[in-house]
Amino acid sequence: MNNIFHTDLEKRWNRFSLSEQMANIGAEIGRTINWRKKGNKVMSTNALYRGLELLDFTINDTKNKNSLKEILRVREALVDFFLGENIYGSSDVIWEKYFYYFNVAARKNH
Repeated sequence: MNNIFHTDLEKRWNRFSLSEQMANIGAEIGRTINWRKKGNKVMSTNALYRGLELLDFTINDTKNKNSLKEILRVREALVDFFLGENIYGSSDVIWEKYFYYFNVAARKNH
């Protein structure tokens, strides 16, 4: 993954709350799932890489240091699910539910 998709976002990313960051990541993962269901591998892969890039921004955000273990595990499990052997037994539904609650929290706090 050498492409940088969000060239101007990294500077502003740290202004978002963790819930907002995770909700935005969830939107990209939702796109990944939707494009995969439609059989568009290129669009699905690009959405996944955008989501992973946002996760990397979130990992680098110092205010999230207390949540770093979970964020890193999410990244590991996403890569396993979409690119690996799915040893954790993830599913589209599990990921949609996981990120849904961040979306709810982000809207509530906004």
